[in-house]
Amino acid sequence: MSFAKEELLAVTIARLIGDARHVAVGAASPIPAMAVYLLREKNGGRPRVSLLQKRSGNPFTEGSRELFDLAGQGRIDVFFLGGAQIDGEANINLVGAEGKRFPGSFGSAYMYFTAGKTILFREEHSPRVLVPKVDFISAPGWSAPGVERRGGPAALLTGKALFLWQRDKRRFLLESVHPGSNAGDVRANTGFDYDAPDAVPATPPPSAAELALLRGPVAKVIAENYPEFARRVWDALAEIRPA
Repeated sequence: MSFAKEELLAVTIARLIGDARHVAVGAASPIPAMAVYLLREKNGGRPRVSLLQKRSGNPFTEGSRELFDLAGQGRIDVFFLGGAQIDGEANINLVGAEGKRFPGSFGSAYMYFTAGKTILFREEHSPRVLVPKVDFISAPGWSAPGVERRGGPAALLTGKALFLWQRDKRRFLLESVHPGSNAGDVRANTGFDYDAPDAVPATPPPSAAELALLRGPVAKVIAENYPEFARRVWDALAEIRPA
């Protein structure tokens, strides 16, 4: 059974989301959006999704301000963050690296603390991104005892592998490796140290039922809100184009 890399990543994220009630997806995050809408199709409209990229019917009339209010009230169960750099303590850097400046941290630190759990997601898996120590901490992966913090990292998903966060150890555990890669390849391309079992399993592929949902009703929603992404992944099929 053939599938796109993006479909594998979306299905993996959906499994990580689990039975969350409310999931928020930031701008320019089509793969997490795929995952949430896949879950909604499987679960009869659950979980609730707040999609900042939504092009029509967006409930957020003041941009991210309302999202931050919801998170501060404890009403966001899952959020997603990436970074120019991510290190082995789940710190992320959105400010700059290798002499380059990026748009900045915006609300990443706030959401990292207030969302129930955060899934770190970055398709590029290289020592340039997964570093021993970030150059600048935009949002910390852990906090000292006594620091008020509702949430934190749950996992790190890349284009090569899935890592689970071990809160007690403050380090990642290699959970699975995607098709086309292997444990040695992951180790060679990861700048930080992590735990791993003797035999690392393969990331479970999408089922036929999941692919049917992704390429049907999910694709229609994604095409409306991320048209270029949809055309690239699903080859501009007429049935996934917005009306």
